[in-house]
Amino acid sequence: MDIVVKGRNVEVPDHYRAHVAEKLQKVERYDQKLIRIDVELLHERNPRQSDHCQRVEITCYSRGPVVRAEACAADFYAALDCAIAKLQTRLRRAADRRRVHRGRHAPVSVAAATAGLAAPQPGVGGGGTAAAVLEDEFDEPAGHREPWRIVREKEHPSEPMTVEDALFQMELVGHDFYLFLDKDSGRPSVVYRRKGYDYGVLSLAP
Repeated sequence: MDIVVKGRNVEVPDHYRAHVAEKLQKVERYDQKLIRIDVELLHERNPRQSDHCQRVEITCYSRGPVVRAEACAADFYAALDCAIAKLQTRLRRAADRRRVHRGRHAPVSVAAATAGLAAPQPGVGGGGTAAAVLEDEFDEPAGHREPWRIVREKEHPSEPMTVEDALFQMELVGHDFYLFLDKDSGRPSVVYRRKGYDYGVLSLAP
């Protein structure tokens, strides 16, 4: 399993890389087929965000679905601990789902599987997709951002799935919406998080 640690406008010292590697060795027990884990550090320059100015994003790649977690804190060590805690919860959920499918039992409902999830933090979130990942990421300084500009495009191969599977994938990456190809209707659709533990579905009319 490869662990790649990088910083966005942040220098990552060797001792922190070693700390990350030591911490992440423990998550391998949830998925023996893990191929790579990407860890990205980001610093929020806004002085008003000093209590959670350091963000850590962790993305796990394996033969199964991509699992992602992120967290913010006053320092990178606390943010890492929080992100790993979220990651372990999602990896455990994915492992439980694999065991259920192998045993041919009825899968746990989305409501039951997500009952323990905390509500998303204001201003933190994004979207995952089976066809295209949409992320609110800008590589330019804040003063040069213009809302009408397309600053990033990303495309992934799509695989038809049910609404239930799309909701499960959305929870694994910790996003607020997920674009997918509906297996039943054959239409591009989006599942998204509403208030509490409710969800919505948007589809394109034929």
